Amino acid sequence: MSSQNPRGPESAGVSAVLAVVLATIGFFALAVFGLGAVSVATDRDIISVPGLGPVPGAVGMLAAVLVFALGLGVALRRSPATFLSVPGIALATALGHLAALWIGVAVASGDLIVATAVAGGLVVGGPSAVMLGAAAIAAWGGIALRRTRAEHPQWPWERDDDE
Repeated sequence: MSSQNPRGPESAGVSAVLAVVLATIGFFALAVFGLGAVSVATDRDIISVPGLGPVPGAVGMLAAVLVFALGLGVALRRSPATFLSVPGIALATALGHLAALWIGVAVASGDLIVATAVAGGLVVGGPSAVMLGAAAIAAWGGIALRRTRAEHPQWPWERDDDE
């Protein structure tokens, strides 16, 4: 004899697309806040190369957002999505940010040594750790959104008895 779930059928959770969108927005917000906090705490710019401009930083952030969204999208296609993919998503996001920023600085400055110095400064100075942490937190949140079978609470008399 099998007993039915007294709470009714489980919900499907948040759709994968919605989970990716919400987690990506959360990642971007956490990354911008974290990079700003590092800049304020160290009292220096994240990329402090005179005459470089904002383009390499914007390219790096765009690449990080794209890598994060793609990585999380792939992870959420698996059923059920697993939290074991969080470290991989976070690492890929941080490395994607670093690589795109290195390429952006190399193109903007025309000097590979300056690009390497900027990338090294990001790793040593903390911005890469911020990207790693923000990606890990947001990826965990996105996977949790997908896995959670939450729905609004209902009293037994509020459900349809047709089931």
